[in-house]
Amino acid sequence: MMRSNADDPHRDQPVLQRGAALNSAMGAVVLLHGRGSSAEDILGLAQEFDLPELAYLAPEAAEHTWYPYSFLSPIELNQPWLDSALNLVAETLQRAITAGIERPKIAIVGFSQGACLAMEFVARNAARYGGLVAFTGGLIGPPGARFVYSGELSGTACFLGAGDRDPHVPWKRVEETASVLSGLGAVVTLRRYPGLPHTINEDEIDHAKTILRRLIVKDRAV
Repeated sequence: MMRSNADDPHRDQPVLQRGAALNSAMGAVVLLHGRGSSAEDILGLAQEFDLPELAYLAPEAAEHTWYPYSFLSPIELNQPWLDSALNLVAETLQRAITAGIERPKIAIVGFSQGACLAMEFVARNAARYGGLVAFTGGLIGPPGARFVYSGELSGTACFLGAGDRDPHVPWKRVEETASVLSGLGAVVTLRRYPGLPHTINEDEIDHAKTILRRLIVKDRAV
C-alpha cells in the first residue's frame, strides 16, 4: 500500500516532456505510465511513434503508482490517490491547452495502470479528444460495476488492445470498456491478442500511430 498521508499524493509531481516544444507543436500526447514504472519509461514510446511534430507530456506518479490497489477494487479503496491522479492528468492536459493546442489535437495514451487511468479520465471528462490509446487496461471499478458517465466523445478515435488472458486485466473488462466508450460516442477499435504477455506489441504501436498521425494533419479551411 502506498505510504502517504497526503490528501493529494500526486500534487506537485513532475511532468516530463519530449518532442516538439508546446508552443510550436502540431499536437500533444499525454503519456501515462504503469504501476512500478516511470514517466521516463513511458516516454520511450515517443521514439516508437516517431512523430517529432508532437509534444509528449508524461506526468510522474508518486511512488510509481497511480493508486494502491487493483483497478478492480472498490473505488473508495483507491482514494484519495485516484482522484489525485485524475487531477494530475487534467493539469497536464491543461498545460497543452494553455500553450494553444486545442483538445481535438491532444491524445491520451496509457499502459496498464496508466491505460486504466487514461480511460477513466476520458470517460469522466467526455469531449472531443485527438485520440485515446489504451494498452492493456479498462475502466476502474469492481466486477459488476455499472459504468454511468455523461457527456459526448464526439467521434474521438480510441484504440484498446490487450492479451486474451492477461493476469491483471480481464478481457471482459476491456470489452465492457469498449462498449461504454462507444456509447459515449467514441469510434473504438478493439484488438484481442492471443497469448500476449503484459506488454505492448508492434501491432498496437501501429494502431496508435494511425491515431496520432491525425494530430499533425492541418485542418482544412471551410
